[in-house]
Amino acid sequence: MTATLRNHDPALDEFAREVGSEGAVSIAGNRTRWDVGGPLDPDTRVLSAPTGIVEYIPEEMIVTVRAGTSVEELHRTLAERGQWTALPERGGTVGGAVAVGQNDFRRPARGDVRSAVLQVRYVSAEGTLITGGGPTVKNVSGFDLPRLITGSLGTLGCIAEVILRTNPIPATTRWLSSTNADPFAIHAALLQPGPILWDGTTTLVMLFGHEVAVAADIDRLRSLGTFDDCAAPSAPTGHRWSVPPAALSDVAALNTGAFVAEIGVGIVHAEQPQSRPPLDAGALLIHERMKAEFDPTARLNPGRTVGVR
Repeated sequence: MTATLRNHDPALDEFAREVGSEGAVSIAGNRTRWDVGGPLDPDTRVLSAPTGIVEYIPEEMIVTVRAGTSVEELHRTLAERGQWTALPERGGTVGGAVAVGQNDFRRPARGDVRSAVLQVRYVSAEGTLITGGGPTVKNVSGFDLPRLITGSLGTLGCIAEVILRTNPIPATTRWLSSTNADPFAIHAALLQPGPILWDGTTTLVMLFGHEVAVAADIDRLRSLGTFDDCAAPSAPTGHRWSVPPAALSDVAALNTGAFVAEIGVGIVHAEQPQSRPPLDAGALLIHERMKAEFDPTARLNPGRTVGVR
């Protein structure tokens, strides 16, 4: 997607002036994932991103929102029209959620963060406001900046504003729990598998969609074990492991300590950190070149490293 300069927005212009072109700088949201990527260099100047929902077009299912806006405020506004986004609801800001790039544990029902970001406006290391992407993919070509900036931890640019794809909130949602059903059999049995969480003993499953479809899935579950209605769980906490979905049945043997696994997804929220092999030489070289192109003086979020959880 092509990077271009956009029409002036006073709030974003002021943000670009604050970021400037010299000195180490970082953008803080609500600091719910502040330690992801490692500790920030202590002499870094910390700023806040501009706030506010700029434009919401529910019939087009897109919303333009400034990065400092809380996800809670955004979703409260979207809920009035029966919509939400893929951004996780854990007390953070829109910009923080995009910068970290972690998906909500209800991803099967909401989509993933990277695909939800249609356009990003960020301040470059030179202090220039850059736009990448667009509200639709029609006539958009070139470098895919939204996907690159998402999950970059603010090391390639200071996110100022994004256009997000919205999704309909399901007409019906039910959470069920079971202590005697195989979570992998549950995933295979459902026509539209929703989030399935398993801690080695108890399985929680979210059913969503139209009431008739949810009722049909409940009938399927009854052949697999005993299920009771339960409240929606809080977001799992702990270190995030990435595991092949087929290997989740062996997660108890991976020395994770207490864990909650997202069945069918491959994410494990564990008590212990995951041991990761170092990046291979080719991947490391690409990472270093990308950083050098976007931030040649290494002034954006110094100390943070993408891939450190």
